[in-house]
Amino acid sequence: MPETSASRNHRKERVGQVIGNRMAKTIVVRVERRIRHPRFKKVLTRFKKLYAHDEQSAARLGDRVRIAETRPLSKLKNWRLVEILDRHEPIEPGAGSAAEV
Repeated sequence: MPETSASRNHRKERVGQVIGNRMAKTIVVRVERRIRHPRFKKVLTRFKKLYAHDEQSAARLGDRVRIAETRPLSKLKNWRLVEILDRHEPIEPGAGSAAEV
């Protein structure tokens, strides 16, 4: 029985922030998840670093990106970049400081 493309392409997707892009065609994405403590009921924030494949090296530091699970591409890389959701505009040093006004 052949698999349909819809059932085969059901892969995990995560949204996170790029915290590293120094490697060739690879970005490091920090994914945040919020959980409730089972006993104390306090909401906790947990972070995970995931390595993702970026073919065009388009993602920059601070960008919000969507990544999807894929086959293992290297020892650490099991994710690929799907799209860039928000661009992060870097702040230039000295711009907007009170000393210039």
